[in-house]
Amino acid sequence: MNGPLIVNALAGLLIVTSLLVTMAGNATRAARLYAAQSLVLVLIFLTLAYTHGAHELYWWGLSAFVTKVVLVPWIMLRTLATLPEKEDLPGVLSPAVLIVVAALIVGLSCYAVSSVHLAVVDPLKPALGVSLGHFLLGLVCIVSQRNLLKQVFGFCLMENGSHLTLALLAWRAPELVEIGIATDAVFAVLIMVVLVRRIQRSMNTLDVRQLTALKG
Repeated sequence: MNGPLIVNALAGLLIVTSLLVTMAGNATRAARLYAAQSLVLVLIFLTLAYTHGAHELYWWGLSAFVTKVVLVPWIMLRTLATLPEKEDLPGVLSPAVLIVVAALIVGLSCYAVSSVHLAVVDPLKPALGVSLGHFLLGLVCIVSQRNLLKQVFGFCLMENGSHLTLALLAWRAPELVEIGIATDAVFAVLIMVVLVRRIQRSMNTLDVRQLTALKG
């Protein structure tokens, strides 16, 4: 199996893990599944690095491992440990509906990128379509979840999708670009976690349906 086939196969696994994150029954399980998904993303970076002979992507993979596989899940799990109550709030969409929505999104995304004609990305068009679909699935996670912390994972999924798109289209970008992206993601998660904790302490819930006092 050559490099592009491996990348496309791993990209398909990203969609599966994003669905598992969205359908997870609680935020603890979602954090662990997100770590597993980020590990798949790291494997994609390493495969691209080997295929293209791009040493920059090795640094991308290392920074993604530290930030996405280790730091972000650790921050989320530590936050959950400090909350007085663990709310298992089901999403507004059933697993069956989510699977159908994911299939439609990936199909439309692959159709959208079919008109892209770049020599560097031609054998990786399925992965490029997945990266776009992954971003949109993160948005679905945000709007379909009642648990505030699980909505944070929706942002993380969107960030993983955009990260993959950048790696596919601009794999020669300097390592400094990757450091900036990784730092942005970690600080964004930290800020959102602080806001979630303050909301929970003030409202005694993580259920967005109960946060009517926040409506304008």
